[in-house]
Amino acid sequence: MKALYFSGKAGSGKTATALGLGIKLREAGLKISYFKPLGFKRGTVRKDDPDVLLMREVFDLPFSGDKISPVTLSAHYLTGGILKREDSQFTCIDEAFKQVSGGYDLTLVDGSIEPFVGYTLGLDDFSLADRLKATVLPVFKTEDDFDLDRNLMHLNLWKKHGVSIAGSIFNNVSQAQWNKTGTVYKPLIEEKGFSVLGIIPRRVEVSSPTVAEFYNALQGEILAAPDHMNRLVEEVVIGSMTTESALGYLRRAPNKVLITGGDRSDMALTALETSTSAIIFTGGLYPDVRILSRAEAKGVPVILVHEDTYTTVENLHTVYRSIDPQNTEAIKIVTENIEKHVDWKKVQSFLGF
Repeated sequence: MKALYFSGKAGSGKTATALGLGIKLREAGLKISYFKPLGFKRGTVRKDDPDVLLMREVFDLPFSGDKISPVTLSAHYLTGGILKREDSQFTCIDEAFKQVSGGYDLTLVDGSIEPFVGYTLGLDDFSLADRLKATVLPVFKTEDDFDLDRNLMHLNLWKKHGVSIAGSIFNNVSQAQWNKTGTVYKPLIEEKGFSVLGIIPRRVEVSSPTVAEFYNALQGEILAAPDHMNRLVEEVVIGSMTTESALGYLRRAPNKVLITGGDRSDMALTALETSTSAIIFTGGLYPDVRILSRAEAKGVPVILVHEDTYTTVENLHTVYRSIDPQNTEAIKIVTENIEKHVDWKKVQSFLGF
């Protein structure tokens, strides 16, 4: 039994990468399992992890969700009594991993929302990969040079932990960043002695979250077009400027969510004349009924939240696209991405299969 640990920040597409690679390795004859040691929750109720549901169905795993993902953290986990039962978290992970991985050739291990999450108690990706004796495959989403700095730092931390690195993958790469990733970022990673297994382009069908996923993070009240929550979101626009200043940007931003105060009817009406997937009104201010009528007619969901705009934007940082197990087209796309853009056979060879 071997384990391959996928690490990266939320939105990097590490779960999609694990899914596509797992499917290719299953086609090569390997028996595949899946493990996610740390789940993440907002609020007080734990919901079924969509990644666990996806992997359990695709790979036909017989394990319960709390066995596949045994420990759940929130952003305030240190005040929830976990310090008093720190050792039990490791026992829980060890026992669950032993059961989930037993009898399988390879277990795909899904990292946390950021590699450093849980570091205080040794539950970070670096420590857990070492504990599980897993080979790591970092998945990078690099929007700028600072992201590359962080990625290189993470690679060196894996190395210092003595964890075997199969190679790294640049994923969800925008068209604007494509050339720079291949001609600048990739050579710099390789000059430091680390392998780059592939560069995967952004595909909105699998990388862009839906309006429903934004709503799940924010809750609030749906005021219009509740039947159109599956619309894709490619950009987020904060409506704090004047309408005249915003008009040009609103026209250029495709499939956007506009976040603005309920008193900005002018901004909302302007956005509805452009490519807009949803409007989120903040501060609990109920919008003009004309906006709701226009949004309903155009099939654009309107969501009202009580938090201010800054808090609302902060709450969206962990929103990312989850693939539904029934979305065969998305599953096909992530598998094709591995086939076309990743040297997956090198991973197979590195693992000794």
